[in-house]
Amino acid sequence: MPLTAKGPRGRATRYVISATCGLLPILLGGVILYWQAERTLEQSTTQTAQEAVRQFDLMLDNTALAARDLLPLAGKPCDNAVKLALREQVTRRPFVRATTLSWQENIYCTSLFGGDKQSQVNPDDYVGGRLWLMNGNPVTPDTALLVYRLVEGDQGAFASIDSYHLTNALRLISRYAHLVLQVGPNWLDADGKVHNDAVPVFAVAHQHLASERYHYSVEAGMPEGETWRYMQARYPALFSLMVFFGVLAGVLAHWLQKRSSAPTQELQRALSANEFIPYFQPVVRGDTRQWAGCEVLMRWKHPKEGLVRPDLFIPLAEDSGLIVQMTRALLRQTAAQLAPHAERFHPGFHIGVNITARHCQDLELVTDCQEFLAAFPPGRVTLVLELTERELIEPTETTRSLFDALHQLGVMIAIDDFGTGHSSLGYLRNFNVDYLKIDQSFVAMIGADALSRHILDSIIELSVKLDLGIVAEGVETAEQCEYLVAQGVDFLQGYLFGKPLPCDDFIKSLGHR
Repeated sequence: MPLTAKGPRGRATRYVISATCGLLPILLGGVILYWQAERTLEQSTTQTAQEAVRQFDLMLDNTALAARDLLPLAGKPCDNAVKLALREQVTRRPFVRATTLSWQENIYCTSLFGGDKQSQVNPDDYVGGRLWLMNGNPVTPDTALLVYRLVEGDQGAFASIDSYHLTNALRLISRYAHLVLQVGPNWLDADGKVHNDAVPVFAVAHQHLASERYHYSVEAGMPEGETWRYMQARYPALFSLMVFFGVLAGVLAHWLQKRSSAPTQELQRALSANEFIPYFQPVVRGDTRQWAGCEVLMRWKHPKEGLVRPDLFIPLAEDSGLIVQMTRALLRQTAAQLAPHAERFHPGFHIGVNITARHCQDLELVTDCQEFLAAFPPGRVTLVLELTERELIEPTETTRSLFDALHQLGVMIAIDDFGTGHSSLGYLRNFNVDYLKIDQSFVAMIGADALSRHILDSIIELSVKLDLGIVAEGVETAEQCEYLVAQGVDFLQGYLFGKPLPCDDFIKSLGHR
C-alpha cells in the first residue's frame, strides 16, 4: 500500500494532532514525575515526623529521669543540699535546663538562681497532668519551655527543656520539611515562639504523628509549591528527556500524517483526486494479428510514489467496497479518452473491463454500461466485462437479472484467468458467458511443461464444445503465439503485441497498426 502525499485531514487538524502527540508524553511524564515527587515528599515528611518524635521522646526521657530522681526531695527544706541536688540533675541530664520542687501544689525550690522562688502550681496547665509548653518564665521571659511534671501525693518534681534544644530539633531534623511541636492548645515551630492559635496545615505532604509515650504530637509538611520546586531541583535531566520525547513524538506524528493515512481513506482520497487512470493493452486476432480491441487496466498515478501496480491496491479496493466506484470512474475516463478516436476502431472493437463480485450485488452496473456505450457511435465498440475470481460471485436472482440485462445491451461476459479459480466451472454452469480468458500461467508453460499444456488443450477444447470465444493472456514469445494459433485460439494478448499504455500512446500505436 503506497503512502499518501497529502492526507485526508486538513492542515490545521494535522497540526492539532501533532501538537497533541507531542504534548502527551510531556504531560504524562509530568504527571508521573509529580506523583513520584509527592510520594517521595510524603515518605520524607513521614520519616521526619518519626525522627522528631524519637528526638522529643529522648529529651523527655531525660526530664522524666531527673524528675524521678528529685521527687523524694519534695517537701524537704530548700537548703543547700537540696539546691545542689537540683543543679546536679541539670548538669548530669542532657537537655534538662531547670529543675523544681513543689509541695501541695506550691513551688518552693528551684535550680535557678535565687533557689527558693515561691509560686502556685495550676495543674490545668499541664496536658495529662504531665506536660506544659509555656512561653518562658520570669528568669527567661518569651523563651519557650517544655516542662515535665511528676506528682505523687503532695510531692511534685519538675524538669524543663528550653527552646534552644526544641527549636534545634525542629530546624535540623529535615532540610525540606517544616515541623511543629504541639502540646495541648499550644504549639511551637522553628521561630522559638509559643502560639496558641490554630495549628498550621501544610499544603504538601502533611503528616500528623502523636507520641505513644508522652502527651504531645508533631505536625510535619511542606508549603504550597514545594512539589514543583523539588521536581526542578531533582529531575532536570528527566524534564529534558520528556521534552525530547515529546518533540520526537510530535514530529513523528506529523510525518506519519503527511506520509500515510488509513488505507481505505487513502483510496478514497485518490479516487476523489482522479488518480486512478486507465491503461490499455491491445488484444489481437489469432489469425490476422490485427488489433481487435483492448483490455482496460487500472493504474494508480500516485503524486509521490509514481505509478502503482494494481496488485498492490486492487485487493484492498475490493475488500473495502470502493472497487465499484473506482470501476465507474474508470469507465467514464475510458469513454472520455477513447470516444474522440472511435472512427479509428473497426466496428465491434472490444473493450474489456474487469468486474468483481461487488459489482454483481445490484443493477447499477447496467446503468454504468449504458452510459459507457452511449459515448460511442452505435456498433463501434463492444464492451466485455471480465469476471475476476478474487471473490466468489453467487448465482442469485440479482446476478442472473444483471447478466440478462447486460446481454440485452450487447455487453459480453468473459471469465478472467480461467483455470486458476475454484469457481470457473461453476460460472460456466450458472452464468451465460461469452468468452474464456486463459490464465497466463498456462501460456507461459508452452514448450516447457507437458501437464500445463494438456490443461491448456483441455480448456481450448472445452471452449470449442461450448461455443465460447477464447482469449489467451500473457503471450510473450513467437513459439507461444504459433502454438495457440494452431490450436484455434481466437484472440491473443501479451507483451509480444504490446504493453499496457496510456491513452495517447495507445492511439498512436493503433494508428501505426
